[in-house]
Amino acid sequence: MKIRGQAHVFGADINTDVIIPARYLNVSDAGELACHCMEDVDPGFISRVGPGDMIVAGTNFGCGSSREHAPLAIKAAGVSCVIARSFARIFYRNALNIGLPILECEEAVDKTEAGDTLEVDLSTGEIRNIDRKLVFRARPFPEFMLELIRAGGLIEYTKQKIALGGTS
Repeated sequence: MKIRGQAHVFGADINTDVIIPARYLNVSDAGELACHCMEDVDPGFISRVGPGDMIVAGTNFGCGSSREHAPLAIKAAGVSCVIARSFARIFYRNALNIGLPILECEEAVDKTEAGDTLEVDLSTGEIRNIDRKLVFRARPFPEFMLELIRAGGLIEYTKQKIALGGTS
């Protein structure tokens, strides 16, 4: 499963309050959440991000409150993947639950600049920086996680399994 997009680079400790500010937590529409994604850390982000683009960030991405709104806003904004040095544990789980791929790869973070074109193969963990002709390795997703991501998250994955007459 390959994805491709432009890199939007952020620093360390990007918390859920700047990913989607608390003043929008009463919003349940993913499209409306997307309109405010990252606005407190980068007010122009939503006007620059395109379908398939990726967020590249430092350590502890998604720290702070355990709100599901944060990965949902990112995904609804069109971001196809987040690559970081590390993720807050609950953000990591919330992202995968909604089908947003996230990869930890320090070298890719260190050698990627805003606007670089990245290509990610989720099944192998290969991250290619097309502009700089560099290749990095992250831990690939196991097949069952790829299925969950392809399905669009845990709820859709479960619905598909039930519809097929099983849960395994």
